[in-house]
Amino acid sequence: MTQKIAEIKTIFQGTPVCGLPEFIRIYSGDNRSGVRAMVRSAGRKLEVLKKEQERTERMREYERAFQEYAWICGIDEVGRGPLAGPVVAGAVILPKDCDILYLNDSKQLSEKQREELYGQIMEQAEATGLGFVSPERIDEINILQATYEAMRQAIDSLGKVPDLLLNDAVTIPQITIRQVPIIKGDTKSISIAAASIIAKVARDRLMVEYDEVFPEYGFASNKGYGTPVHLEALEKYGPSPIHRHSFLKNRIVD
Repeated sequence: MTQKIAEIKTIFQGTPVCGLPEFIRIYSGDNRSGVRAMVRSAGRKLEVLKKEQERTERMREYERAFQEYAWICGIDEVGRGPLAGPVVAGAVILPKDCDILYLNDSKQLSEKQREELYGQIMEQAEATGLGFVSPERIDEINILQATYEAMRQAIDSLGKVPDLLLNDAVTIPQITIRQVPIIKGDTKSISIAAASIIAKVARDRLMVEYDEVFPEYGFASNKGYGTPVHLEALEKYGPSPIHRHSFLKNRIVD
């Protein structure tokens, strides 16, 4: 008996991407317009998947180039520009056979994508580490030195000693492990991209918690960056305990 289109639609909607070739094989001979549309949609999804697999493979360039190293660690930071909150660094050692797709610069991903990838990274990574440097410390030593400090903390918290560091653009002082700085590394290395994502998610979650303590600044939405709402609150209330005073010198605040 011929399957109803509604039944086929239910099957299509429940089919994971890996099962789409079989779906296409089974239903490609069905001439009903609704079924043909689903087969075309399945084909488009497979094409999107193929392109993502190719993009991800290109992002393994540095991991392949240094494959003789056992523990390759990606390093990145988030939060250098905000007026409030810490700077956070991430460190990630991915397995050699890592199959996580859609890894990218965290700024190019939606919040939902970052959260989903965060879970995959934390589940599959050989090791992960985070470093947090407070606003007070940023004011004391400047944002660049604070960024280096956060990166060193992230490396120290890995639980493994990396053989090689792939860094987003910088060379970290006081580190004896070999380092490879890569300009725009979070778009060129899956390890650096993964570090960018866990750092971004960790910092965003922290800023949401700070929003409950200091709700007038809108930290849950602006994450400490200088949005109009945030700047208006600074004018009205002055800085909070988590503001970076060195970043506010050219702003009129009480």
